[in-house]
Amino acid sequence: MLQWIADNPRIFTVALQNHLWISAAALAAVLAIALPLGLALTRRRALAGAAIGIVNVLRTVPSLALLVIMLPVLGTGFLPSVVALTLYGLPALLLNTYTGLTEVDRDIVDAARGQGFSDRQVMTRIEIPLALPVVFAGVRTAAVQIVSAATLAAFIGGGGLGELITSGMANFNFPQLVAGALAVALLALAVELAFAALEWVMTRSTGLRD
Repeated sequence: MLQWIADNPRIFTVALQNHLWISAAALAAVLAIALPLGLALTRRRALAGAAIGIVNVLRTVPSLALLVIMLPVLGTGFLPSVVALTLYGLPALLLNTYTGLTEVDRDIVDAARGQGFSDRQVMTRIEIPLALPVVFAGVRTAAVQIVSAATLAAFIGGGGLGELITSGMANFNFPQLVAGALAVALLALAVELAFAALEWVMTRSTGLRD
């Protein structure tokens, strides 16, 4: 693996950069959609059941199937890969956001309202800080899922480390195949550890840990 990377540094670097770029774009889209939507659903409980049902359906669809579904709609390349990965990572964060916010102790919320807190103050000072560990766990799960599934973007021209794997299999180039596979595994592990550390720092800064 290391020898192949040393012999082909440009190929590996380009594949890694593409993988990170696709994953980052998809995660940013998930954050932009899931966080406000999860918050809105806590204020519109009548719509929550339908929305959660839809995202639960998305959870049952394999990541490769989502990528293939994008082909007749958006074609091949970067955009369909990002859209498919966004749909794949959305359920974890949306469900965690909704669950974390709805499980905040109502007595605490009522006490805050009794002290004259506005709805906005209750949300920013009480609900979001208390829900943060659950929400961030959803961010971490979505990030790892997206980084792992981004490997399959190579099948629809999205690039990334998956290209090393598919090309290695096609050409019986096992060092290249192993380099791609291990790089994806190590990248997913690095993302998991990085987000776990960030979660610890954020929850500690909000006073949610001893």
